Amino acid sequence: MIKDNELINTLDELEAFLLLVENGGLGLKNVEGVALATNNSDGRPFIAVLDDKHQLLLGRWVSQDVYENGKDMVRYGVKKTH
Repeated sequence: MIKDNELINTLDELEAFLLLVENGGLGLKNVEGVALATNNSDGRPFIAVLDDKHQLLLGRWVSQDVYENGKDMVRYGVKKTH
């Protein structure tokens, strides 16, 4: 569910969000994946955190730039630097 109007504006913000999800920093249970999607009613892009039944656990709005340019980051994961 998207409860707020917080917007991920940059690829750096997207990377931080993905790492937070991956490391369990949001306290979500049963996370199985993430996906970029668009809202059916208005076409607004968002990132979806999904459970094992592909149900939405959490969503965050993303800018159009992040939606277009962050697909590989979402698809292949974030490369961690040591």
